Amino acid sequence: MEKYFRVGVISNTHGIKGEVKVYPTTEDIKRFDDLKDALIDTGKEFMDVHVTGVKYFKNMVIVKFKEFDNINDVIPYKGKDLLVTRENAI
Repeated sequence: MEKYFRVGVISNTHGIKGEVKVYPTTEDIKRFDDLKDALIDTGKEFMDVHVTGVKYFKNMVIVKFKEFDNINDVIPYKGKDLLVTRENAI
C-alpha cells in the first residue's frame, strides 16, 4: 500500500503573496476545502505544509500555505507533486 496519495501538481505561482495554482489529480476537487496538512515532494524529501486558504479558478485550485508569504519562496516548487498521507485521504 502506498503511504502517500497525490492530490495535485503545483503548476505555477499566483500573485505575489506566496499562493500557488494546483492542477488537481483527484476525482473530487472539493476535497481541498477540508485539506489542512499536505506534503510537497521536492524530489529529495517530503516537505510538510499547512493549508490556510483555498480558492477555485476554472479547472485549478489556488492554495495558500502558511509556510510561504512571498512569490520567491514558492517558485522552486513549480511542477512538484502535492501529496497527502493515507490518514488524510478521502
